[in-house]
This record gives sequence, structure tokens and C-alpha cells, in this order.
Amino acid sequence: MIEDVSLAIAETATEYIVPEEARDPWYVQFGGLMRRQPLGTAGAFIVVLMVLATIFAEMISPYDPEMISFESMLVPPSADHWMGTDAFGRDILTRIIYGARTALFVGFTAAFVGATLGLILGVASAYFGGFFDLVVQRLVDILMAFPLIVLALAVVATLGAGTVNVVIAITIPFIPQCARVVRSSALAIREIPYVDAARALGFSHSRIILRHMVPNVMAPYLIMVTTFVGHAILLEASLSYLGLGVQEPTAAWGLMLQGGAEEFAESAPWVPIFPGLAITLAVFGFNLFGDALRDLLDPRLRSR
Repeated sequence: MIEDVSLAIAETATEYIVPEEARDPWYVQFGGLMRRQPLGTAGAFIVVLMVLATIFAEMISPYDPEMISFESMLVPPSADHWMGTDAFGRDILTRIIYGARTALFVGFTAAFVGATLGLILGVASAYFGGFFDLVVQRLVDILMAFPLIVLALAVVATLGAGTVNVVIAITIPFIPQCARVVRSSALAIREIPYVDAARALGFSHSRIILRHMVPNVMAPYLIMVTTFVGHAILLEASLSYLGLGVQEPTAAWGLMLQGGAEEFAESAPWVPIFPGLAITLAVFGFNLFGDALRDLLDPRLRSR
């Protein structure tokens, strides 16, 4: 009788064990992911397209983005210049491709540095608590009281224009935003018993933070990074449009809008339209990718 029961339990258990051979191959799982997240897939496609365009910019376009040609001034879109030329005879498609390098450099650098500093500050604030947490949160409140563009304008006005200063100006507003989000997650993790057990075993603060708390707040951190990239691209374009960001002759989408949005809006509409579309697609793509990443990393949304 006991042997029959054991055999029945074993047979029942084997029904729920999925062998390695029965699992779907990676491309089938990837296809299922694309069906579940069509907008996220579209966003990822835009991001990958931007990255590939920046890597192979010299192979894609035969023109120099900084070369001035007075013979080709304000040429409309044609077979030689697919998106036309600007007031200096520079190929607009080429400058959009090279401008993607500037946008991605500023976007990824500001997003990564700002989110990482916010991660460190948020986890430390939640772990130590007390007076340290009080001071950090009041500083966060002060910085978050200013709109992003206003705070970035203040930093650029203090440091001056230039690519490096733009990265610094965009990074600073990202730090308190990520610190606030990470702190809320780290506060819940601090109360979990294994953190108390680590303290009881005499582990150092740095080991508890790095080994037990930081890995458990990586999901909101990664979501914030992808979201910050789109915001950074938009902020960089805004600062460059105002003349406080990237300076000529560097190719930047905001600079291209500055040179054509008002003067050539009617006479040569292709000058402002294509850079504006590039900014819109880039920000839209990163926002879609960030939303899909949030759905994948959040267990409450994963099953939907």
C-alpha cells in the first residue's frame, strides 16, 4: 500500500517537472515576449537603431557633418540629400546621425551617473536612518522643488556652456529623483529578517548594503536609468536650443532646431522638421522601453 502511494506521488510530481528538452528555445520565448510587449519592442527597436546609427555613422553617410558648402545651401530633400541641407549647406541626415551620438552620450552618461549616485544616496539614507536620513531627505526635497529645466538652466548658467557642463547640469536633477524612489524600496528591505540576521552576525555596514540591499533595489534603479535617458535627451536638446548646451560646430539636435525653427519654418520647413522628429522618436522610444522594462521587472505586473 505504501509503495503504491509513493509511486502515485512520484508520478504526480513528474507531471509538473518541465525537463530541459521540453522548454521553448530562446527565439520562441523572445517571440512571446514581443507579443506580450509590442510597444516595448517598438521602443527597443528605436533604441537599437539609434545605437547602430551612431556606431556606423561613417559608413552610413558619405558627408562630413561639419563641412560647409555654400553651393548646397537650403537644398530640399533629394536623391543626393535625403533630408535636404541647412543654411550652411550641411547634410541634415548626416547631422541627425552624428547628433544621435551627442544625444546618446549625454543621455546615457547623465542617466547612469545620476541614477547611480541616487542609488547610493537612497540606500544609505534608508539603511542608516535617523538624523542622516532626515538631512538627506530635506536636501532631496529642496532639489525636487525646482523643475528639471530650471535647475539645469541654473547649473549651466553657473558653469557655462559645453558638452561636459551640460552632462553635469542634467545629472544633478536626476540624483534626488532616483534617491527618493530607491529609498522607498530600501526601507522595506531593511525590515526583512535576513538583514537583521546579517547585523547579528556582525557583518559590516558596507557588506550589508552591497550584498543584501543594493541587489534588491536594482529593478527600480534600471527603470529609472532607462527613463532618465529620454529625459536627458530632451533636456540636452532644450539647453542647446537656448544656446546654453552643446556649441557649434558639434552636431546636436537642439542646435539644428535653433538654426531653423524660426527663420526657415516656412521657406525651408525640412530644416526644423527632421531634427524635431528625431528628438520625438528618441524620447518616445526610451519611454516605451522603460515602461516595458518596468512591467517585466515588477512581479505584480509580470503576470498581466
